[in-house]
Amino acid sequence: MSLVKEIYLITQDLPSEEKFGLISQIRRCAVSIPSNIAEGVGRNNVNEFIQFLGIASGSAYELETQLILLFELNFKTEKEISALLNELSEIQKMIYSFKTKLKNG
Repeated sequence: MSLVKEIYLITQDLPSEEKFGLISQIRRCAVSIPSNIAEGVGRNNVNEFIQFLGIASGSAYELETQLILLFELNFKTEKEISALLNELSEIQKMIYSFKTKLKNG
């Protein structure tokens, strides 16, 4: 959840014309990751949980793309984005590992 907080902070000073574009999309992706994990935990079926982990993983990769765009569009520095991408990479690895563990029993 700390990533979500960091995403909200880093998007606060983006141009106002991005409010309904990148800002909204980036924040939705960031919130989607822990939300889908939580929803999956609430399911009574392992296969459904795996499905929600897959959705969370997809959101993580989508967020990665959007963070790179922030750098490519010169909205953020490489240093700002690099720290977030490193944190996101760890989250992606954890989701993948957890999915694999659940699939293999």
